[in-house]
Amino acid sequence: MKRCWFFILTFLVNPLFLFAQQPKLEMLTSGTATSIRGLSVVSDQVIWVSGSKGTIGRSLDGGQSWKWSVVNGFEKNDFRDIEAFDANTAIIMSVDAPAYILKTTNGGDSWKIVYENKTKGMFLDAMEFWNDKAGIVIGDPIDGKFFIARTFDGGMSWQEIPMENRPVADSGEACFASSGTNIAVLDRDEAVFVSGGLRSRLFTRNPPVSLPLIQGTESTGANSIAVWHNRKMQGGRKMIVVGGDFTQAAATEKNCFYSNDRGKTWNAPVTPPHGYRSCVAYFSMDKAVSCGLNGIDITTDGGQNWTWISQEGFHVCRKAKNGNLIFFAGNNGKIGKIAWN
Repeated sequence: MKRCWFFILTFLVNPLFLFAQQPKLEMLTSGTATSIRGLSVVSDQVIWVSGSKGTIGRSLDGGQSWKWSVVNGFEKNDFRDIEAFDANTAIIMSVDAPAYILKTTNGGDSWKIVYENKTKGMFLDAMEFWNDKAGIVIGDPIDGKFFIARTFDGGMSWQEIPMENRPVADSGEACFASSGTNIAVLDRDEAVFVSGGLRSRLFTRNPPVSLPLIQGTESTGANSIAVWHNRKMQGGRKMIVVGGDFTQAAATEKNCFYSNDRGKTWNAPVTPPHGYRSCVAYFSMDKAVSCGLNGIDITTDGGQNWTWISQEGFHVCRKAKNGNLIFFAGNNGKIGKIAWN
């Protein structure tokens, strides 16, 4: 019995054992003059990224080597979101001046403009796709209402939601184009998005829900939402929302909340992520990862407690759609990955 207790205590307090259980960040690229906020991970091998100065990157070997290019005619555009479907097909979103959506079917060798909007004040924030045909794009409010457009043909054409059907924004409320993840699939025919600024809310087809994240200034509120889909789970879908104040990289006040009932009620973590976080992604029902300007946190208990595993800053994190690796991207062309069991 004494030997048994000795083993248990060693298991609990040995820091080397605990450290061994944490995923370790592997840096893949860095040192290029581009800020990467768009990231789409088709599989453990096929990864696409997009960023400032019209930059696009693609890897077909798990991030060990990259094909980099600048979209012809868009050298000054900022592509803050990307959705890839395979090694050859991807869609990119340029936020403003004017707003564009482009598509490639030949691995990025050429791009076709599939949507253009020159409306004053137009600013796209994020895209999300249910499958290889149906997708949605969201933008900041125009005339007091959030911009939304849909596609049903794989992004070849986009239809704007009529003004009368768009969600109404409060004064000073908008979305953050920080990681392309402030909108997520909720059901087979419904999406959910989160806002920030002077007010931070969650939007579905139902009336908006006020979020408990820090808010009240232009730099505060929700930046990213992750939804875990499990039809057998009682009470609805699990969600995690992260954000904070992007001018305060290390601030932990009201920067993360999680819900186990489809967003009806929200819980604060016992141990929150260790700073402002611009992106969150589920790995499994209880495991998730979040990143921001001052590092990466993980949770293994559904968002109740977060562990700081790296102080390397990133804008966006994504799990492979068909795989187990998690990739990260950020400033100065930084790309990294972790393997998590």
